[in-house]
Order: sequence, then structure tokens, then C-alpha cells
Amino acid sequence: MKKIFISFLISLIIISFICTGPSPFAAKTNKNHPHKKQQAREASPRRKSKVSRQALQPLTRNPYLGAIVIDAATNKVLFEDNADTKGYPASVVKLMNFLIVLEALEAKEITLQDKITISADVAKIGGSQVYLKEHEVYTVDDLLYALMVQSANDAAVALALHHAGSKDEFIKRMNTRAQELGMNDTAFYSVHGLPPEKGNMPDISTPRDITKLCREVLKHPIALQYTSTKKRLFRTGAQPFIMRNHNHLVSNFEGCDGLKTGYFRAAGFSIAATATKNGKRAIAVIFGSVERRVRDAKARKLLKESLLEMEANLTPSRASAANEGTGILNE
Repeated sequence: MKKIFISFLISLIIISFICTGPSPFAAKTNKNHPHKKQQAREASPRRKSKVSRQALQPLTRNPYLGAIVIDAATNKVLFEDNADTKGYPASVVKLMNFLIVLEALEAKEITLQDKITISADVAKIGGSQVYLKEHEVYTVDDLLYALMVQSANDAAVALALHHAGSKDEFIKRMNTRAQELGMNDTAFYSVHGLPPEKGNMPDISTPRDITKLCREVLKHPIALQYTSTKKRLFRTGAQPFIMRNHNHLVSNFEGCDGLKTGYFRAAGFSIAATATKNGKRAIAVIFGSVERRVRDAKARKLLKESLLEMEANLTPSRASAANEGTGILNE
């Protein structure tokens, strides 16, 4: 009887272990579960940031949170739909970083050939990057290409430190310049547009405000040299690093030569795009698309129709935008 009781106890222990332990079949299933491919290249870093990022309330919508198109020469609004809606600009923030450096170059405060030695703090930045290493040395010119082609967060910090001495001082200059440009619904808290660290605030702007920034950037002759670059070798050696422009319209929309894309999950997919045709230039800004392909398709459509209307010297129609109730010209 005692032997039977002991056998019964052993059986109970074995059954309990089987029921509560991890199933080898479940592990195999998890391993083979397909991952979503929604993350764009600009949002899928190979090296993760070491800092803890704050969870933000998503500001996204299908097909977008807000959009606007303007005539770059006259600032005339050609199309708008929720253009004053606030969103997270993400890496579109780098346009202000870009502008401040361009203005410093023209003021001869810095030169394109200035050499920047990479610090340990710069080498730790996550997100999209060119994987700068401590003690490496690059020129301002090198890092401007990294900033605008690869959307490199590490390059953004390196440029900010070189120009202002600290990130905080550079951010002050970003906000001062934004106010000078009339970007009254914009507040910058970073030099790169990454989601904020815990306890910090996210960068905020609107599609209309970003058009003001775009127009100012376009006043600088060398700006398009960087934003129109499709791909460029950044690092040579055994493992060369080739940068590829995150703005796909530069490659697949005739006349598009800039300017900047942005993405993180809560921000959605945003773009500030510009294109020219027969001497006319339009700027389109889209905030907060849920999908990259939708953002790109809408930007392409808005630029194409706006350029055609500008060329024909017609008053742009807003009537067709209401057909779908989305503020998008008919597809």
C-alpha cells in the first residue's frame, strides 16, 4: 500500500511538471511565427538605443494626420487638409538641424572641411545611424550627407555638439530659429527626432510649420546637393557602409530632389517632399500616415497635381478632396 501511495505521488509530480512547464511544440511555433514587415528602414536600427524611451500616445491616421502643399516661390497654399494639426515630426526634425548648420557655413562660423572627432556619447545614439565609433574623425561635409541621406541620429548629435558645444544649447538655437520663421506651433526637444527618453517631451510641429522650415532650407544653394543624393558610400574598408536615401520619391518621382522623411511608431510615417517641373517648385508635407506606402503615394499624387496646376496657372481645386472625405485628391 505504501509503494502504491509513493507511486501515486510521483505520478502527480510528473503530471504537474508537464502541465506547467514550457512546451517544446510551443517554442517551435513561436520561433517560426512570421514577423511583421511594417517597420521601415529608417525605423529598424541594427543597433538599439541604450536609453529607455517613453511610450507616447500615437498621433497617426489613415491616410494621414494632416497634409499641405505650397508653391515654394510664393508660399501660396495649393492644398491643405488639417494642416495645423499637431503631430510628432520624428526625423523631419533634422531639417532644422540641417538649416542651422547651413546658416553657420554661410556665416563662416564653421566650414565643410572642419574635422569632428566622435565622442562616446555620440557613438551610443540609437535609431537610424551610420554607426559612428568613438575617436573616429569625419568632416562636416561627411556628416551632412549622413544626416540627410541616412537620417543618421549619431551624425545629428555630432553636428550639434560641433556647432553649439552641447545638445541643450543647440536645441535652444533650433527653437529660437523656429520662432523667427513663424513656426508658432512647433517645439523642439531633441536634435534628431527620436522618441523622448522617459520624463522628457516629444518634438511637436504641424505640416504648415514644416513648410516654413522647408522654404528656408531651399534658400541655401547647396541644400539640394545633400537631399537629392540617392546613395553614397560613407565608410570604406572590410565592411563598407553605403547610405541609401529614405525618401523613395527622390528615386521614383521625376523632379523630386528632397527633402526629409520621418518615422517612429507613435508618430507614423511623415515626409517633407519637394519637386520641380518647368521652373515651378512645390513643397508637400504629410504627417502621421499609418503606412509608408500610403504616405509616399499621397505625397506623389499631391506633388504631381499641384505642379500641373502651377504650370497651367490654374487655381488649385479643393473640391475633389472632399469626395472621399479624407482631404486627398482623387486617385
